[in-house]
Amino acid sequence: MCIVTPALADANNGNWQTTQRWARLLAGHYRVAIARQWPDASLHETPVALIALHARRSAGSIAAWAEAHPQAPLVVVLTGTDLYRDIHHDAAARRSIECAHRLVVLQERGPLALPAHLRARCRVVFQSSPSRVALPKPRGFLRALVVGHLRDEKSPETVFEAARLLGSQEGIRIDHIGEAIDPALGEAARATAQACPHYRWLGPLSHAEVLRRLQRAHLLVQASRIEGGAHAVLEAVRVGTPVLASRIDGNLGMLGEAYEGYFPVGDAAALAALLRDCREGMARDDGRLARLAAQCAGRAPLFAPEAERQALLDLLNDCLRPSGTGPRTGDLP
Repeated sequence: MCIVTPALADANNGNWQTTQRWARLLAGHYRVAIARQWPDASLHETPVALIALHARRSAGSIAAWAEAHPQAPLVVVLTGTDLYRDIHHDAAARRSIECAHRLVVLQERGPLALPAHLRARCRVVFQSSPSRVALPKPRGFLRALVVGHLRDEKSPETVFEAARLLGSQEGIRIDHIGEAIDPALGEAARATAQACPHYRWLGPLSHAEVLRRLQRAHLLVQASRIEGGAHAVLEAVRVGTPVLASRIDGNLGMLGEAYEGYFPVGDAAALAALLRDCREGMARDDGRLARLAAQCAGRAPLFAPEAERQALLDLLNDCLRPSGTGPRTGDLP
């Protein structure tokens, strides 16, 4: 089995976390190779199937596999930028999804973004993380954590503006983790930190450190305008830290339609109001923070490693049985 991913360990992002975890979950059933592109000269035998992350960025590998091995299973895993931007505007990304025997999305509203004739090929595979105990949290203030590299899709400016709307005396502190992929957003983060003592930009941190901070936070803030199924969201849920999230399909498909922690995309005032509400109700069992925690606990089993492993094995078994491959045009059984 070969997994092609445009992001290897040096990227320290969700794509790499997914790749590494899938290789580990499948290791008892397949010998798994990880490559940045296909073909890979280091592989001395042809894999039984190719799993490619990212329809646009892995388009060359997808096309090469489809041409060389037209009947061998090809699984394309769709990111948020694939689903909600590229497959609608980019010819290479569109060719990738047409080539695939199976398409994978990472949250339950993902299939709705696909062209209708491709939805029968689609499978939902929730990503996973081990459960972890919550660590002691501050009592005198509310700690909100933002996890995501500083780039347009993550809408970090919504967090910057919300921080400026909050007073330093309100007992709400925001820690922001992520590399400045866009230098202008890095400058904006520094300016916000200078103007708002309750906001800190911590830059990129190791995955282990991110998890430790998630365990100690009262909330995760997920402000993205495009998201395929944020890894930070499921990790927060699995450590018992509730989420405030933008109301986009990528978050609705992770947390459920009835979740009470959404705010409109880009609405910093609504985010600030939710943070204040959670701060005011910190000590109450019926406060918003407690209700969000209970709702997240109800979603936590979806993101268990055993559930993800079984979903992957079911997907691959489906692909590898004789009826699992065949023409890539039109709906599949």
